[in-house]
This record gives sequence, structure tokens and C-alpha cells, in this order.
Amino acid sequence: MSLVEAARKISELDPFEGIPIIDLQNVSNTDPDIRRALAEAVRDACMNVGFLYVKNHGIAEDIINAALDASKEFFSQSTESKMELDIRKTPNFKGYNALRSSNNDPENDGDMHEGFEFGWEELEAKAQDEKRANDGVMSGSNIWPGNLPGFREAVLTYYHAAVDLGKKLFPLFALALDLPEDYFDDKTKNSAAIMRVLHYPPQTGPVDDRVIGIGAHTDFECFTILWQEPGIQALQVLNAQKQWIDAPPIPGTLVVNLGDQFARWTNDVFKSTVHRAINRSGVRRYSIPLFFGTDYDVKVEPISSCVSHERPPKYEVVTAGEYVKERLKAAYGH
Repeated sequence: MSLVEAARKISELDPFEGIPIIDLQNVSNTDPDIRRALAEAVRDACMNVGFLYVKNHGIAEDIINAALDASKEFFSQSTESKMELDIRKTPNFKGYNALRSSNNDPENDGDMHEGFEFGWEELEAKAQDEKRANDGVMSGSNIWPGNLPGFREAVLTYYHAAVDLGKKLFPLFALALDLPEDYFDDKTKNSAAIMRVLHYPPQTGPVDDRVIGIGAHTDFECFTILWQEPGIQALQVLNAQKQWIDAPPIPGTLVVNLGDQFARWTNDVFKSTVHRAINRSGVRRYSIPLFFGTDYDVKVEPISSCVSHERPPKYEVVTAGEYVKERLKAAYGH
């Protein structure tokens, strides 16, 4: 069955009511049968839900905890200190965004979270990084707080661990699309991945008010790798019947969800699913998403196997960098 036929059949099924868990224990196994079985599980999740949990993902708990501790220390600073790194001062959307400075859902009145955003950088600082040579409209270096020794190292260590995981996932996505495993290699040479550390203050009151943790939206890039704080329910995913399905943190797992670049590449065969976060737990919540996209100079155009006479291309061709920058400008009001 072709991808287009499979997508048509899936559209006729009942909407999802949960998010599958996929075991990555064999993600590096070279046995073709094992890899095909894993890719088929990924394909089913990508076409039906657009979200999946992964376990045995390979990122050590001490790396996660160090990044979390560094994040808490950063957000505990005064507003004045954090605003010295205001994201609106940079052309490439790196730095600090304050509470309600972004608005992902135009129907809402601001996102009730604050964050710190950065992109690729070697742990050992270099005067020139060849991976940043093709950033185009997203060019520019990271900025870091000068008063928090260890912050940069802690969050970049987690960043590189998550990027390594993302590189292992791309071949599975290729297999799931009936493509050669190396299909995305020349499109992801420069690790165009953006990471954010996020803090959601506790909120009370009804869920349907116009200020929530982050409003309903889709992500911009190929896929997101999300760590969310244990024991706090906040993430919700919208199914085809417009029902919000909880995506609680599950110990030992990360959430992976597809973004708009994959939806555009696959002509919506892979789903970029609307989601939101609402922190009504009564306590602070922290999360760490890594948004893994194609290199910024790559044209995002539909894969031939995802197009047919009955399913013509749905999106105009655009470079990845242009698309990400326009979405960020809309979210942050640049």
C-alpha cells in the first residue's frame, strides 16, 4: 500500500485517544528486520497521532538533572537580570523571553511561560563553527548569562545529547516513508536544532481562560524532543474530533512530536498535531524541548511518494530558515 493510500485509510479511522510508547532499545541495531519493525511502529504513530513517547532513549538522567538545575537557577534571577538577554534584541531569536512575551494562539492573550532559547554551539567554544556557515536568515551566535557559571555547559551538554538522539531518529523516519535511511543526511548536516528551557509558573482558575501556559499551536521544525517534569500534567494533544488528550510525563520517556517541516515535506502524510500546555498543578513546572529541523538553506518541498493526482501538493516551497523565522516573528511579535 502506498503512503498516500495509507494516509487516506487512516483519515477514515476513529480519532486517537492515547499516545503510543516506542522502545528505542534497538535504534542502532543493524538487523534490517528489526529496523523495519521499529520504523513501522514509528510510521503508524506519525500517520495516526503525530506524537509518540520514546523509552530507552539513551540520554542519562544526570545530564537531564544538570540541565534542569541550571534552568531553575536561571529563572530564579531577577526580571532585570533576565531581560538583559531579551530575545527581542537579537535578529536570530536567541536569548530570554519573558512571561506573556509570546503568543502562539492568536485567540489567546499571551503564553504564561518564560524561556531561554539557543541553538547549535560546540561545547568547546570556537572562534568559527563550520556548522553555522549556512544559517542564512537565522544566522547569529547564541548569547549567555555572564553571572551563572556552569549554565552554558549544563544546557549545552543536554542539547548535544538530544541532537545525537535526533540523528538516530531521522533514519527511522526515512524508513517509515519508504525512503533510503540516509535520505535526510545531506539535509541535516548542520544540526539546525533550537533548544528552549521553559518555566511555567503555577496558575489557578478555569482551563478555558485566555492566558494559559502555551496556547494551541503546531511546532515549526521536523520534530521536537521534549523532556517534561515528572508528576505534573500540562501537555495536551488535539485529536481529529477536537478533543484534548492528556500527554502526561511518563518516567523514563521523552515525548517526540512532529512539526510543520515534516508535514510540508510529506504533504500531510505525517501529522503536525496541534497541542498546548496548561499548568494548573499549583506548582512551578519546567520542561526542555529541542526542536530539530532541516538545515536552514534546504528547500522544504513534498516528497514524491507523498503526492498523487488525488493528493496534489498542499504547500508552497520555502526554505527551512525562512519558514522558521516567519513563524518565530509571528509568535514573538517582531
